[in-house]
Parts: sequence; structure tokens; C-alpha cells
Amino acid sequence: MKGNGTIKKILGRNEIPVLLATILLCIVFSFASSNFLSAYNIYNVTRTAALYMFVALSQTMVMIVGGMNVSLGYTGALCVVACGYCMQELHWGSIPTVIFALLVGMACGLLNGLIITRLHINSFVATLATQFIFKGLVTGISEGFPYTQLQPNFTALGRNKLLGLPLMLFLAVIFLVIVWYMFRFTVLGRKLLATGGNAKAARMAAVNTDNMLLIANIFSGLFAAIAGICAVSMNGAAQPTTGSDWMIYSFAVSVIGGTALAGGVISPVGIFIAGIMIVLIKNGLVMMNANIYYEQTYLGLILLVAVSLGSFSIMAREFKRRRDFIKTQKTE
Repeated sequence: MKGNGTIKKILGRNEIPVLLATILLCIVFSFASSNFLSAYNIYNVTRTAALYMFVALSQTMVMIVGGMNVSLGYTGALCVVACGYCMQELHWGSIPTVIFALLVGMACGLLNGLIITRLHINSFVATLATQFIFKGLVTGISEGFPYTQLQPNFTALGRNKLLGLPLMLFLAVIFLVIVWYMFRFTVLGRKLLATGGNAKAARMAAVNTDNMLLIANIFSGLFAAIAGICAVSMNGAAQPTTGSDWMIYSFAVSVIGGTALAGGVISPVGIFIAGIMIVLIKNGLVMMNANIYYEQTYLGLILLVAVSLGSFSIMAREFKRRRDFIKTQKTE
């Protein structure tokens, strides 16, 4: 009986359906294309998936506290431009450039957090406004031209391998483990979860929810910066257009990975699996000669299905709770 309960608990986890879907996709696409399981394709899939994991973490950190960040794509783009400008125009080394780009990302997150907490503006409206600010800075600084004169060692992270897999994937796993540990075992993580789960109750428990919102937005900017740095390292150039399509991926990977839109729930394991699943879908569609111009449509439908399944799951739990309550009342 105890074994059955453990199995039922495992199968009831949010990550299991995503994992099963990912395995099914691998099977289908491997039969559809002989090149799908090639070492080169696996490398490309996992490298892009790692980038999307960082993008998803950027969105997840604010979703945890019940907010959203629609400026994360242009936060990443601003960090990309910062990398290119520092190396090409100022002739900085890789390490100072990375540190500066991370600080730029965190500053963007800090600005978002201050607007939300000090001016009491909704996170959607606040980050929508800063999105245009960051976009203007990206265009104004770069004038729309990419920076191509990078330090030779800057592409190591985005192009080198370890055990046949991209270094970026290992970096993403390290950060996912850190995030898991933070939310599972630290006071800060629990306060962030409490803020997203029930802000009023958190305030009654002496949690400074404004500070939690501020910290969450700074974390969001940090992960957007890491994603931007990874993108520069992958491409071998600092493209100002980087991040323009990150919005849908940030929500798709986060929501499909089990992060609650209402806040208070996160699954780093789910983000890892969902990141791979999203890239598998993109990659598989290309290999099956699907019309790539409809790619955003496919992803939008997938996101809609994921959100709908989440809603149905909440409705099912609520129905079960009410049914059990009625049964208890009748017994009494």
C-alpha cells in the first residue's frame, strides 16, 4: 500500500506529463527524421534549450511573486548591446564585460521593482513602459548595427562542449539547482513563495512584500542578463535584435514547466524539461518540413493548451475538495 502511495504521488507531480510528452516527441521525431538523434542535432537542441531555461527563469522569478515581466526581452537585448559596446568600443576584456552586463540586467530589474513597489503600478503596465525605454536605449546605442569585434574567448561558453553536450546546458543546470535550493531551504525563498501565494497573509506574518517584489525583479533582470550573455557567446556577435521573441518562450517554458501564473509555485525540474520540449517541437517541425512561418502560432497554441490544462487541474482539485467536504458533512 505504501509503495502504491509513493507511485501515485510521483505520477501526480506536474513535471510527469511534460516529461512523458517530451519522451513521446523524441520517439515521433526520431522516426520522422534519421538526423534527429544525431550528435550535432542533440547539441543544438540542448544548447538552445539552455538559453530558453535562462529566459524562463527570468520570467519565473517575477511570476513567483504574482507578477510578470514583459520587458525581459529588451533587458536581455540591452545587456547584449552592453557586451558588444564594451568589447568593441571600449576594448574591455571578457570578465569585466560580463560583470558589467550582469549589473546592467540587475539595474533594469531594480528599476522595474522600484516602479512597481514605490509607485504602486501594476507589473504588466510598469514593465510594458520600461520595455520601450530599454528598446529605445538598445536602438540608440547600437543604431541597429551588431557588434562583431568580440574577445576571442568570449564564445567559449556558447560553443564549447563537455561530454558531448554544450557548456551552456551545464551552466543552466547549475543555476536551476541553485534556484531549487533557494526556494526549498532558504528563508528568502520561502518569503518569495509566501508573497506570491498570499501577499496579505505574508504581510501579516511580518514579510516585507515590497522588498520581496524588488528582489524578485532584480533576479529577473539578472537571469535576462545571463541569457543575453549566452546569446552573444552562441552567435559570436552582439545582435541588437536579440530577445525580440523571448516573451512567448519565457511564458511557455515557465507555465508548461509548472510555474503558477498566480504565483507561489515553482518547479526548476519542470523548467528544465519544458525548455527541452519547446526546442524539440521547433526542431522537429523544421525536420518534418513544416511551415516555419507558423512557428509562433504553434507555440501560442501549445501555451494555450498548457494554461488550460492548469486551469482544469485547479478546477478538478476544487471539485474534489468540495465533494470530500460534502461527504464529511453527510457522515456527521
